[in-house]
Amino acid sequence: MTALRSSNNLNKKRLRKKRVFRWIIMPLLLISLSFVAYGTFLYNKAESVMGDSYNPIDRAGKRAVNPFDENFSVLFIGVDDSNKRQFEGSSRTDALMLATFNQDNKSVKLLSIPRDSYVHIPEENIYTKINHAHAYGGVELTLETVEELLDVPVDYYVKMNFDAFIDVIDALNGIEVEVPYTFTEQDSHDKAGAITLTEGLQTLDGEEALALARTRKLDNDIERGKRQQEIIKAIMKKAVSVKSVTSYSDVMEAVGDNMTTDLRFDDMKSFIEYATAGSNLNTETMTLTGTDARIDGVYYYQLDDIALTETKAKLKTHLNLGTDLNNQSSESGYTVSPSN
Repeated sequence: MTALRSSNNLNKKRLRKKRVFRWIIMPLLLISLSFVAYGTFLYNKAESVMGDSYNPIDRAGKRAVNPFDENFSVLFIGVDDSNKRQFEGSSRTDALMLATFNQDNKSVKLLSIPRDSYVHIPEENIYTKINHAHAYGGVELTLETVEELLDVPVDYYVKMNFDAFIDVIDALNGIEVEVPYTFTEQDSHDKAGAITLTEGLQTLDGEEALALARTRKLDNDIERGKRQQEIIKAIMKKAVSVKSVTSYSDVMEAVGDNMTTDLRFDDMKSFIEYATAGSNLNTETMTLTGTDARIDGVYYYQLDDIALTETKAKLKTHLNLGTDLNNQSSESGYTVSPSN
């Protein structure tokens, strides 16, 4: 009798183990394997997408940096270079944003450069709006113009058109942004009055976010730049959230079709440290102070020389370029020019 009871207890234990394995362990294993498989898929896809987007520019004197161990800068270039414009190479930049990354304290400074800023365009040797640099000489001349204006090296660039902007936000199922006022704006196909946004915090799709990023009917370029910074931060916040993991494939498709950069895939992995810093990541948004001006009947944004000098100093400190600017620029391979 005792032997039979022991046998029954053993069978019950075996049955319980089978049930545990079948209903708990097996699903967990399948989920784990699915995550590994999806992670491998995303990694391979990202590598492929970034390989297709990789477009290095041979710039004389460009300094070599290791983004994993050193401070570095990236110029984000937004161009209305879409199907509507037939991807014209001579298009002007609609948004310019310089990001500097500090490795020691995991901080980022994000500087918006107003598109109408009155600056010197090297090579062309003229003074005009900074967004004309791309029309005159593409990405290369844009990089040279920003380097001369801010006296800091631009280590990398990321150029995206409006299609990428729209598609990325749509792939993330929208972003939450504060709309400062009610306004009506054209869409990416230049259809007048196509988009109306009301004041307040809300979730915007790609077209709506683009309208918010572009409009300046009720304010100016400075406020426009601030809105673009908030939109970029909203995209970053949504992209690193757990809910967005399943959207990564679509995001990469959107980016790959509409972006060029001189960042290699291995270089881009250095951003993971900043993305995973979460609330510990110190991000400061900056603008260039100036005033409205008319020169020969044309509107420009005249930068304030004193404020510009202060901005240069902040960027140099953040990149740890030191105070001996002439030596630093010589070693880095870029030329220090007087402020405009």
